Amino acid sequence: MTAEKPVPAGGQPPRRGEQAKFVTGSTMRHVVVMTATGSIGLVAVFIVDALNLFYISLLGQQELAAAIGYAGTLLFFSTSIAIGLSIAATALTARALGRGNRAEAREIAGASIVYMIILMTSTVALTYPFLGDLVLMMGAKGETAKLATEFMQIVLPSLPVLGIGMCLSALLRAVGDAKRAMYVTLGAGALTAVLDPVFIFGLDLGIHGAAIATVISRFALVGIGLYSLLRIHNLVAMPSATIIRREIRPFLAIGLPALMTQIATPVGNTFVTTTMAEHGDAAVAGWAVVGRLIPVAFGALFALSGAVGPILGQNYGAKRYDRLISTMRDSLVFISIYTLVTWAVLALFRNQIADIFGASGEAREVIVFFCLFVAGSFLFNGMLFVANAAFNNLGYALYSTVFNWSRSTLGVIPFVWLGSLWYGAQGALAGYGLGAVVFGLASIIVCFRVIAKIEDRDGGGPDEPVVHTPPAGQSAFTSGKASTL
Repeated sequence: MTAEKPVPAGGQPPRRGEQAKFVTGSTMRHVVVMTATGSIGLVAVFIVDALNLFYISLLGQQELAAAIGYAGTLLFFSTSIAIGLSIAATALTARALGRGNRAEAREIAGASIVYMIILMTSTVALTYPFLGDLVLMMGAKGETAKLATEFMQIVLPSLPVLGIGMCLSALLRAVGDAKRAMYVTLGAGALTAVLDPVFIFGLDLGIHGAAIATVISRFALVGIGLYSLLRIHNLVAMPSATIIRREIRPFLAIGLPALMTQIATPVGNTFVTTTMAEHGDAAVAGWAVVGRLIPVAFGALFALSGAVGPILGQNYGAKRYDRLISTMRDSLVFISIYTLVTWAVLALFRNQIADIFGASGEAREVIVFFCLFVAGSFLFNGMLFVANAAFNNLGYALYSTVFNWSRSTLGVIPFVWLGSLWYGAQGALAGYGLGAVVFGLASIIVCFRVIAKIEDRDGGGPDEPVVHTPPAGQSAFTSGKASTL
C-alpha cells in the first residue's frame, strides 16, 4: 500500500505538476521548454502586430504607416506598465508555490488581478486626455498626428483588459504551465490575424479597423487565461479586503521598480522615434518596421526573461541557491546561440524583408541596416533582459530599474544623438545598438555577484519579498551587497 503524500502548509494538496515544478530536474530543460512555449505565443502576437503594419502599408499611404509607428511607441509605454505589474504577480506566486503553500499562492494571485485592474484603469484615466499632446511631442505632424491620436483613442481604454490578460498569463508561468500560458497569447494573436483584414479591408475601416481588431483580441486573452487558471489549476481565489491590504506592500515593492524598469525601454524608443522624425516620415516608417521586426525576430529573448522568472522564484522560495546559478548560466548559453543564428538569418534576407513591407528610399535603408548590423546587439540586450528578470525575482528589483534606465538613457540618448548628427537615420539606429553593449555586460556581471551573496546573506531570506538598494555612496555597479528597505 502506497503512503499518501503529505498535504503542505496551506491546507490544499497540489494538483499534479502544479507545485514547485522547477525545484527539480534539469534547469536547461526548464529554460528551453518555458522559453520555447513562451516564444510561440509571444511571437504570434508580434507577428500579428507586424501583419497589422503590413496590411496598413497595402493602403499605399506613408502617413498611415508612420501613424502606426507613433501609436506603437505609446502602446509600448502602456503595455510596459502591465508587464511590470505582472512580474510582481509572478514573483510572489512562484515563491509561495516554492515554499509549498498553495493556499497563499491562490490568494496572492487573486489580489494581483485586483491591483492590476485598479492601476491600469488609473493609467487610462491619467493618459487619455493628453493623447493628442503626446503624439505631437513625439514629432508627429498633420494627418499623421491625427491618425495616430485616433488609433490610440480607440485602443487605450482597453488597457485594463490587456493588463488582466497579461497577469493571467504570468500566473500560469508562475505555476509552471508553459503550454497554457502560450495558449493565452496564441489565441489572442490568432483572433487578431483573422479580424485585421476583415476590419481593415472588408469593412473599409483602415487604421481604425486595425485598432478595433486589437481591442477585441484583448478580451480573448482574459477568456483563455481565466479558464486555465480557474478550471484547470484552481489557482485564483477571491481575495478578502484583509488580503488585499496585506499583499499590497510586497506587491508594490516588486511591481513599482519592475514597472519603472519596463517604462525605461519605451522612453529610449521614444527618443529614437523623435530623432527619426527629424529625418522625415520615411525614416519613421522604417523605424516602425524595425520596431515590429525586433519582437518577431528576437521574441525568444523577450520570452526568456519571462520564462526564467518563475524558475528562479520557485527555487528562491525553496532555497535551492545552486539552481539559481545554473539557471542563469543556461540562459546565457541560450541567448548566445539564438542571437547569432537569428542575426545571420536577418542579414541573409535583409532585402526580402524590406520588400515584404514595400519599403523604399530612407525607410528601406533603415530596415536593411538594422538587419545587417544592429541586430547583433541583441546578444547584449538578452543579457540585460535575463539579469533584470533575476533581480526582480530575487528581491533586487531596484537593480533592474537602475540598469534598464541607464541603458535607455545613457545607453541611448548620447549614442543616438551623435549617430543621427554624424550619419543620419542609420547612424541613429547604430547608436541604439551600441548602447546595449556596456549595460548588457555590466548587468550580467552584477547579477552573478548578487546570486553568489544571497546564500550567505543574514536576514531578508526568501520567505518575504524584499527590495535592496545599494549602500550609501555605492552604486549597483560596484557592490553586490545591499541593505533592506
